[in-house]
Amino acid sequence: MSTDAASLTAQDLEFLQRPLYGFLSVAGGPLPPQPRPVWFEATAEGTIQLFTGPDTLKVRRLSHDPRASLVVAAPVGERERWLSVAGPTTVEPDGADDLCARLAARYWDLADPARAAELAAMRAGDLVRVVIHPETVSRYVN
Repeated sequence: MSTDAASLTAQDLEFLQRPLYGFLSVAGGPLPPQPRPVWFEATAEGTIQLFTGPDTLKVRRLSHDPRASLVVAAPVGERERWLSVAGPTTVEPDGADDLCARLAARYWDLADPARAAELAAMRAGDLVRVVIHPETVSRYVN
């Protein structure tokens, strides 16, 4: 395992471009933390972003304590590999709709009418963008 104080490497960014689930944990929740699977995007600036509703439990918890972490692992059948990013978050009112559309195209087959309808319903609601600003990046590649 290696830890780099705050930055994602080119190899990390390549790994994070795959349609893998991230497991998000936020501070201020019950003990132990309760990770939840999320869609995510790594940005060229080295942040991690995801979208959610503005009134979700994760957003309420982040308003009290903005720390969060995201863990992403390679699927079964591949060599063991995982990446963990932890740091403060910001909740941004802009960009969530476009992020939702990009991630849906990455994770779903939008030619499927049922998935396209689910995406339209998601985009019809209020969304915010949660951005994790990495302070600690840990990784393991076997």
